[in-house]
Amino acid sequence: MPGFHWTSGSTNGRSRRQVLGLGCSLLPTFLGLHSAAAEEVTHTAQAPGFGRAKSVIVVFASGGQSQLDMWDPKPDAPVQIRGAFDSIPTAVPGLRVCEHMPQIARITDRLTVVRSMSHEDLDHGSAFYLAMTGRYHRRKSGNPPPAPDDQPCYSSVLQRVRPSVTAPQTAVHLNGPAVVPELPAPGQSGGLLGGGFDPLTLGDVSRDFNAIPSLLPQPDLPQLRLDARRNLLQQIESSMPLLQEHRLLLEKHAMYRQAFEMLANPRARGAFDLSAEPDTVRERYGYNQSGQACLLARRLAEAEVPLITVFWSPSNRGQDREPQNTDLWGWDTHNDIFDGLRDHLLPRFDQGFSALIEDLDQRGMLESTLVVCMGEFGRAPIVALEPRFAGALPGRKHWSSVYSIAFAGAGVRRGSILGASDDRGAWPTDQAWGPWDVTATIFSALGIDPSQHYRDPVERPIRISDGNVMTALYSG
Repeated sequence: MPGFHWTSGSTNGRSRRQVLGLGCSLLPTFLGLHSAAAEEVTHTAQAPGFGRAKSVIVVFASGGQSQLDMWDPKPDAPVQIRGAFDSIPTAVPGLRVCEHMPQIARITDRLTVVRSMSHEDLDHGSAFYLAMTGRYHRRKSGNPPPAPDDQPCYSSVLQRVRPSVTAPQTAVHLNGPAVVPELPAPGQSGGLLGGGFDPLTLGDVSRDFNAIPSLLPQPDLPQLRLDARRNLLQQIESSMPLLQEHRLLLEKHAMYRQAFEMLANPRARGAFDLSAEPDTVRERYGYNQSGQACLLARRLAEAEVPLITVFWSPSNRGQDREPQNTDLWGWDTHNDIFDGLRDHLLPRFDQGFSALIEDLDQRGMLESTLVVCMGEFGRAPIVALEPRFAGALPGRKHWSSVYSIAFAGAGVRRGSILGASDDRGAWPTDQAWGPWDVTATIFSALGIDPSQHYRDPVERPIRISDGNVMTALYSG
């Protein structure tokens, strides 16, 4: 079901009336729903790291980062496997990363790199859905469009089971919606829960000093007029006794309610205001689409937004349209992988991701913020030219049998390597984890038992996550 997507590139002309269409978290009481805890309390989830995170920030590298050319280099493998890059030592003994990630190399003492992620989906759309929902799409290894009966993404599940009553939003997606490569990918909405559970989705937040310009105080809308509009809405709704039985009206009611609260709350408005950051901080993250999104994610975590997802690039292959526009480059590097990584993808990722971890740590926020860097899969352990794709130099195909992701904060071990791949970077040689385990770990970190259930609109019980908490992240 389509939700309300607010791209900052088009907000300057939006009226205050349009602000009131803002998608938001629906309070369960409005729909007569029960929290997961009320549905089924099978056990108390006291896994390591349970409830340690006030916020979770997911940095999603759409397109598939190459484990061999980033997190899991194989310097002793033949050149057609190891690729064109050298590896460098890091702050963690035994952990080497790509030579083009020097700033990340210095902050690895705050990370746990997981080198044995694995699943069975080999195409972007359905694998993106898997990563965002923790469940395989019914059309595995394909590019299906979004559908009303899709499983809700983890952001929407959080809004269903524990909407925030204090933060500006429960869940926010930045640099969205994610497209593969031109059409919206499935798995980033409320799906079968309905549009009222869609996360707030913002586009390029680097274009304006405020990510939502229409939230700024307007001289033509003083507080007196805003209060009058709110009272009028309440009077209209009080004359509608069927409201409690009408789901669409309830969704609209919740949207209006949340929008009024954001307009009236200076703290909520300020969370989206990047101009409040010193120039030195903005420069550290990078004055680009991805870097400023990471900075806004940190600001939203400061405002206690529970779940923030940064899509590193809105397209998995934006380079096909504008190869010189680095902001549009995605991680789907079939051909020209080494030029693309060296000249476009890795410099900004090295800068922006390291800045996020460093900034959170320096502010004392890393212990209460879980950071997850992941994509939908990795790249193949062989370098080859693919004639069906643009580019004259070799690259790597999709590969989901093994790939790498990274965690930091909220009790996750610092300076650690979890899992391993074989000497070709092709298969796991240690315990393998899947996207379902990542979603379970995210919910557990937020203090929600992932084994519990919630009810969908037709009262079917749905388990929050089918995975297991990655307890090895916290001990061992």
